Amino acid sequence: MERPEEPHSTTADLPVAGKTDQNWIEITDVFLESVKDLELGELLHDELFGLFDAMSAIEMMDPKMDAGMLCNRGARKITSFEQAVADGLLPLNDLPPPTLLGIIDGTLARLVSWLEGHSLAQTVFTCLYLHRPYAPQDRALKVFCLSVYKLLDVIKDLLHKAMVFEEEDFQPMQYGFHLNPDISEQRMIGMLREVEEELHRKSRNKQCEPEIQAIFVRIKFVRIFLQALNTLRKEDQPSNSLNDCQRLLQSGVEMLQAMKETVQMGQGANDDDDEIACFEPSINQRLLPPTFPRYTKIKKRSDAIVHLLEMLERFKVVCRAQGLTTFHQTLELFADFSQSGPCLVSRSALQLVGRNTGSSREALREALRNFCGPHALSSRALPAARSAADGFLARASRPAALLLQLSGHNRARQRDKLAMLLDDLAVLQEEAERADSACALALGQPPRPHFATWALYHTLRTQALYLLAGFELELYAEHEYYYIYWYLYECIYGWLISTLSRADSLLQEAWNGTAAVATGSGKGTRRQKPNKAARRPRPHSKDAVRLQAFQQLAGGYFKALLGLLREGLLQAPLPGFDRERVRFEHRFGVFSRLETPPSAAYRDFRAAAQAAGSQGSEQLFLSAGRHFGQAGQLLAAGGPADSPLARTAKTNFVLLRLLAAGHRPKIKPTFCFNESRHFPVICLTEGQLTHE
Repeated sequence: MERPEEPHSTTADLPVAGKTDQNWIEITDVFLESVKDLELGELLHDELFGLFDAMSAIEMMDPKMDAGMLCNRGARKITSFEQAVADGLLPLNDLPPPTLLGIIDGTLARLVSWLEGHSLAQTVFTCLYLHRPYAPQDRALKVFCLSVYKLLDVIKDLLHKAMVFEEEDFQPMQYGFHLNPDISEQRMIGMLREVEEELHRKSRNKQCEPEIQAIFVRIKFVRIFLQALNTLRKEDQPSNSLNDCQRLLQSGVEMLQAMKETVQMGQGANDDDDEIACFEPSINQRLLPPTFPRYTKIKKRSDAIVHLLEMLERFKVVCRAQGLTTFHQTLELFADFSQSGPCLVSRSALQLVGRNTGSSREALREALRNFCGPHALSSRALPAARSAADGFLARASRPAALLLQLSGHNRARQRDKLAMLLDDLAVLQEEAERADSACALALGQPPRPHFATWALYHTLRTQALYLLAGFELELYAEHEYYYIYWYLYECIYGWLISTLSRADSLLQEAWNGTAAVATGSGKGTRRQKPNKAARRPRPHSKDAVRLQAFQQLAGGYFKALLGLLREGLLQAPLPGFDRERVRFEHRFGVFSRLETPPSAAYRDFRAAAQAAGSQGSEQLFLSAGRHFGQAGQLLAAGGPADSPLARTAKTNFVLLRLLAAGHRPKIKPTFCFNESRHFPVICLTEGQLTHE
């Protein structure tokens, strides 16, 4: 199709503000003439007008698409800081204490809302006083505004150093606001102390309003919060600084408790921002890019205080991380901390405090010694063996650091990163086998799989975390549960228990001196004599018992779910619209890149399912009940008898005994993950559902 000639456009053709003799060109007829030869659904594409331009043209100035167009709707109270001051809506001096208290509480609530993933323009900087932090003449208000700027700067620096945030966790854009006022952290802390002392003197007066004491508490909290964050964001902290930080955090918790009791004293205590003119939700609407208008819900003041209280409590755990010296201890702390659902700031602080020490070469060396006792890590080992061991430690530093770092991400992102980590662990297993061979060659002995056992253990652990994360994220359909648990039962936990048993044997050899130890002369070997001190209990026995309990739980779920499917109590998709083999291969496809352990095939699962169900549903339920009974005994032996997992095992044991006796539920079974996010309680009756 031949394109029509386009009219020439000049700057004179553009509309100019205040000019009436505008030269407009009518293009309707030209447009209709141009498109009459196009069929329905056809488009005319110009190389200078692509899809991105088309979408921008649709978004710009469309109230449904352009967030900035909300400014043109309705009558706004305030358009700028200067206009609000000129209209007398923003007092700069002699603020009533309830108003100042409301401004502080409202701003802290917006700070917490920003930390939960909203933009600065729609949260913190909806407070007009922060647009001109030096303008207020009220000293307490001015220092508070400047301290908010410093808090924003310190928090951003902490989050960027840790680099464990995603786009849904944190928005780093500043929208043109300068977050680095010409005041150092120490000077800012000194200014807050001066205001504290002034407010404290006023609060000692018997005729003083109670709001003055409440303002004093908040200024002191801001100072403590700033000091704590400034300490935690610094890497390679001396131990005494974190001890001081512990005392600061305890004082901050006391201040937050007092803030909870006085939150109703401030103006706008019912989270009604219309009572305070300084909060204007749409003041920065023009700064937002042309995107879908996003509704930003500001956190309630009482909820914001609870959020800050939980953050300081988690900071106490972060401070304890510096005392850890081995990789395994750090990894366990990071994993437990991540499962508690911490906020982004506390996750980032833990990364800065513990990640570098936990994944250092010395920490890995100590972890390997405690796990399986490689002789190549001994100071008396031959130089060639020590060189091979050092090479493995250097290559293991990256996967170890990634294992610690991924626990700092949110739970949804962790699963994706676990899948990517398996590639690094597959390479690490090859390096471990080469290191074991090099050490054996240097010692003149058959290879002992010290490094390979350690690498395999962390590979299996990563696989287990990957599968269990699917339950937390609710990725699996109920009819998929039974082959997920089968894979854990037959492949993952079985291998893990065997790996820990081998590590125990290797460690006992090192302790008892039954393995040859290289002498420092470089020639020959000698055997150490066993002594009484070397006769120690198996170091990994507690972990092995816990894994055996998990294996029994997984086996119980596999057989119980298989029985429920055979009885028609679980709804499975129609075969014409769904293929179980496709689902199976999709769920476990990420494991195919590993040579050890070998990935289980779908035919192996079907063979196991047919063998288990060959004796009928009642036998399946009876066998599943035995699995849950054994799991309960193991959990009671390895920990408190009333733990959530022990209660889950006991409840499922009773239910499976009823099913094995011939009882059948009248409703579809459900799975309650209240006690555990990975191992649910099977609910089969109306009464049980109500109780749960």
